[in-house]
Amino acid sequence: MKKKFKLEDLDCANCAAKMEDAIKKIDGVNDAAMSFMTQKLTVDADDDRFDAIMDEIVAVCAKVEPDMKILR
Repeated sequence: MKKKFKLEDLDCANCAAKMEDAIKKIDGVNDAAMSFMTQKLTVDADDDRFDAIMDEIVAVCAKVEPDMKILR
C-alpha cells in the first residue's frame, strides 16, 4: 500500500534525509520518500501491517526531530 502524508514542523533537509534512511530500514517498508521542500512523506509498505509500521515510523522520526508531526 502506498500512502502520502503531510508533515508539520519539518525544519531541516538533512534531518529529512536521515529520517528517510531510517524509515527505509524498517521491516515491511518497501520504499519511502520524505521531501523537505513539499513537506510530504510517501510510504510504500505492507498492507496487513501498515498501521503498526506507521507507529514505528513516527517513533523513528521523533528520535531525529522530536517537534515534527506526521499528519495521518
